[in-house]
Amino acid sequence: MEPAIQIKPGATKWDIRQKVWDYIEENNLANFPRPVHNRIPNFKGAFTACNKVSELQVFTKTSEVKVDPDKTLEGVRMAVLQVAISKPKHPKLYFSLNMSRVHFGGLAPKFNFFFSSCPLNLFLQGVKDFSVPVGLDAKVKVDLVVVGSVAVSEKGIRIGKGEGFADLEYGMMVSMGAVNEFTVVVTVVHDCQVVEIPDELRESHDLTVDYILTPTRVIKTNCQFPKPLGIIWTKLNTEKLLKIPILKKLIALEEKAGKDVTLGALPASPEEKVSEEGGSEALSQRKLPVSVTTVYLGGIPAGLRVSELKTALREREATPLRLTWQGAQHRAFLDYTDPQAAEQALEALQGLSLNGSSLQAELAKSQRGGKRSGQDRNRRPRPTAPKSQPAQPDTESAVDVVTEP
Repeated sequence: MEPAIQIKPGATKWDIRQKVWDYIEENNLANFPRPVHNRIPNFKGAFTACNKVSELQVFTKTSEVKVDPDKTLEGVRMAVLQVAISKPKHPKLYFSLNMSRVHFGGLAPKFNFFFSSCPLNLFLQGVKDFSVPVGLDAKVKVDLVVVGSVAVSEKGIRIGKGEGFADLEYGMMVSMGAVNEFTVVVTVVHDCQVVEIPDELRESHDLTVDYILTPTRVIKTNCQFPKPLGIIWTKLNTEKLLKIPILKKLIALEEKAGKDVTLGALPASPEEKVSEEGGSEALSQRKLPVSVTTVYLGGIPAGLRVSELKTALREREATPLRLTWQGAQHRAFLDYTDPQAAEQALEALQGLSLNGSSLQAELAKSQRGGKRSGQDRNRRPRPTAPKSQPAQPDTESAVDVVTEP
């Protein structure tokens, strides 16, 4: 079957995400929530695709199922619970909760009675009332894992929305002994989300899938790529550990067991973040090189978050020394070490589209005749952050982010 979305040679993961998100929006293939950009798309026909899980032999034999919390997968969660109601030895359903608080939760047996007599709109309330946390020391053996995807190939290579939560959760379950190389992984997507993904885009921490369920097909991938064998700590850094406390518990356990838990470095930056007196974190006037070259980025859509732009810059290997954010004017300025670095960034940013809007990247006006100094005379001086309010709106990387009105 010819893919509806054609992927050009040299495309990055971010390029593929944008293509899929744009296609789904342009063709009105999505249900709430919208727009689908930066989400696992809740596509029209998702329930039809989810119901195909009952056609899988592993589903009929499973005793414990882990399902991601995406809206798209609601039909899979319902299917598991319907079976749970009708069987004396019902399968257990595990589902993701907030990654910053807990690994994943499980439903206690009494939930089945609640579900059998409640309307669907009370489902989430039932989850809140009857679910119990599952810790890292829980004796869990999951037979089937169901995840959402932004794109997937018939070879089983999967691309998520870019946060890496599905990969992390699977890695943690490996560390718990809850899954192994024989555990079946399924994803549910629209037919248009099945695309050609270059093999070289798959990384060692990426979760691959064994089955793809769409509204029209059940695809067995016969995936030849291995699944992650646990958390690959070098892919994480201290900022990620601070965001997800459960990782701090896991790294302590693995270090105690004698495993290598060396973390990766933070993104390179010549600047440092310091803490002001009084305990509140603020930005000092970080030292920039004597001269920098600035790229203007225009057409930034309303509602775009700084973190989303930073993710796109990282994936295109165009991370700047400093990002000056002027969201109200739908623009940003990116400082690079020299003209060569700026030219490479310009090339990488051509064709960049975020949330359905095409961005324009070009040398800033003050740069078209050469470099500018570390503090541009043509733009207002960088504001000093008040001690109670850091000027950096998010801390996903060590890139210096300056916000201006």
